[in-house]
Parts: sequence; structure tokens; C-alpha cells
Amino acid sequence: MDGTLRLHLTATSAEDTARIATRLGQGLAAGDVVLLDGPVGAGKSVFARALIQSRLAALGRWEEVPSPSFTLVQTYDLGDVTLWHADLYRLSDPQDCIELGLDQAFEDAICLVEWAERLGPLTPPDALHLQIGQGAAPDTRALQFRAAHARWAEPLAALATSMAEGA
Repeated sequence: MDGTLRLHLTATSAEDTARIATRLGQGLAAGDVVLLDGPVGAGKSVFARALIQSRLAALGRWEEVPSPSFTLVQTYDLGDVTLWHADLYRLSDPQDCIELGLDQAFEDAICLVEWAERLGPLTPPDALHLQIGQGAAPDTRALQFRAAHARWAEPLAALATSMAEGA
């Protein structure tokens, strides 16, 4: 075994994907980076939007959470931390991420990054990777979490437990 933490979940609907995102989002803190990969339409934005809206709701707030496809980055003030939602689809060079300030955000914000493979060598080694793909049935999604850093052991175990219990 290579020491990589892994968790495989199946979401049976967009609402199920949102529940998984909400549960994961509860434990995110400054410096946490979640890298979202998968084809167009896989559910990356559904996941990110649900996570962001759940964090805002915990503060008694609601905001529209648009896709950052054209703005590249949307930020959300969560009081004690800023959450960055980035969509790197339109970037062709990892250096563009530095111009956006994403490298700095990795250190002191919560970051959700769609099309994360575009980060190239800037990919944080302690990030949580989430691959979202088509599940076995038409409306299902396969969510595969992977992390090399021990920081993610507890959140992934809690996520697995809560999903097994139907939470």
C-alpha cells in the first residue's frame, strides 16, 4: 500500500452529491485545498456550489453562487476565512494561477478548484483530490476522494461514516 488515503462514494442524485459536499465542507479550514476533476457535466459545480452554500448557511447567510467559468475565481467571506472557488478550464499555463493569487490562497484560504489538472507543478501536495465521474446508472455519480496527507484521514473517515448512516 502506498499510504494514499482513498474513499469511494456513489451519489444517486444531485441532492446526494450536495449532501456529500455539505458534510465535507463542515470540516474545511484555512489552508485546505480540494481539487475537483471530471468531465464537463460530471457535477463539479454542483459539488462546489452546495459546499459553499452550506458554509454560508451556517453563518445565516445566502448568496447566489455562480460558476467562476468566466471570472475564473469567486471568493466568499466566511468570517474567519475566505473561500475561493476557481475554475481553471480557460487557463493554458499554470503561471496564470499565480497571477490570480491562487498560490497565496492555498496557504490561507479554503480553496475549491475545478479543472485542477491545469495547476500542473503548482498543485499543492497536501490537497484533497476529488474525481467525479459517471456512475453505473444514468443519474448516479462516482466520487473518488484521494489524499496523500494525513490531514485528510479524519474528514474522510467522518464522511464515510455519515454517508453510511444516511446523514
